[in-house]
Amino acid sequence: MQYALIINEHPEEMAKREGRDAPAYWAAWAAFSKAVAEAGVMRGGAGLQPPHSATTVTLSEGGHQVQDGPFSDSKEQLGGFFLIEAESLDEALTWASRLPSPEGKIEVRPCLPPQSSDE
Repeated sequence: MQYALIINEHPEEMAKREGRDAPAYWAAWAAFSKAVAEAGVMRGGAGLQPPHSATTVTLSEGGHQVQDGPFSDSKEQLGGFFLIEAESLDEALTWASRLPSPEGKIEVRPCLPPQSSDE
C-alpha cells in the first residue's frame, strides 16, 4: 500500500532552508531521501515552496473563491511530502519517525487505490 508522509514544520524550522543553517537542513533531508530510495520504498514526493507562495481555492456550491496564501488553522506549515510503498501502517510510521524534522507534525495517510476510468 502507498502512504503519503505529509510534512508540517514550524516556521522556525522552515526558516532554516535559507541562510547559515541551510547546508545542515538540506543535508538531513538529502540523507533521508537517499535512505528511502535505497530501501526501495520511495514512490515520489516533493518539497514545497514557502507558504507565502501558496494560493488557496475555496470551493462551494455557488462557485469558488481564490485567495493568496495558505489556508491553515495550525502553526505548522506544509513543507512537502514523500510518497512511499509500505507493507503496513507500522512500517510507514517507522519511516515517518525517521524524518529529519525535529519539531512539527507528520501526517501519515494511506493513499486511495487507483480508480479505473470505467468505474
